[in-house]
Amino acid sequence: MESEFVSKITFFGTGTSQGVPMIGCNCDVCKSTDPRDNRLRSSALIDHNGFKILIDAGPDFRYQMLRSNTSYLDAILLTHEHKDHTGGLDDIRAFNYFTGKPFQIYCEERVFKSLKREFSYVFEDNPYPGAPQFDVKVINENPFSIKGDNSGERVCEVIPVRALHYKLPVLGFRIGNIAYITDAVMIPESEFDKLKDLDILVINTVRREKHISHFSLDEAIDVIKRVDPKLGFLTHLSHQIGLHSTLERDLPKGIYAAYDGLSVSATNPK
Repeated sequence: MESEFVSKITFFGTGTSQGVPMIGCNCDVCKSTDPRDNRLRSSALIDHNGFKILIDAGPDFRYQMLRSNTSYLDAILLTHEHKDHTGGLDDIRAFNYFTGKPFQIYCEERVFKSLKREFSYVFEDNPYPGAPQFDVKVINENPFSIKGDNSGERVCEVIPVRALHYKLPVLGFRIGNIAYITDAVMIPESEFDKLKDLDILVINTVRREKHISHFSLDEAIDVIKRVDPKLGFLTHLSHQIGLHSTLERDLPKGIYAAYDGLSVSATNPK
């Protein structure tokens, strides 16, 4: 039998676009002293066969990197263009400084166009000295490979998973036996084949009630049950979902509420 290696997902942020606590809110969740109720904007690091791949880089990106003592990334994958998922990209300047190279960012064409608008100074003919350097690679729903500076001949295979965020097409990603899908309210029937035989499935929910652009709690649980991974985790949680301790008690066996800093491992065949 071929040898195995361990992949790991670390949740850098598990909150909604406004984070938890929310500015100006005095609810029990926002005032909670349980650190699991303090949620930065959603982002996750996947360590896979020597690669470090970050999914999304929102406004808390710099602090998340420092808090987790993460000093190196091979690439960032963007699920979509909303600011709570892209707003921290200016801070990849640190990687440019230490590597002397543009940084790899993988996203759809529509997201690339958004980056050109939001970070126009990056894409000028004569950019300001010290501006970030993006190496943007346009992807679609087809699988693709990432090659890192420290990987030798190895590559990291990524399978995009299409979903809808209200009417906006977004991408989730499968790396090894870990899949991460956020900001989704619907996954097309054709995409479920990409989610077979998972160790870990991460899916979004913001609250227990139905939502126009995110899975409700029951809908997210139904997706996890259908996919049937070994473990399911919920992310992109708002203060409306309730206290972490209460939510965990209400979840079915094998499904958990993620929290900032949580790391979970999965075994993947080489």
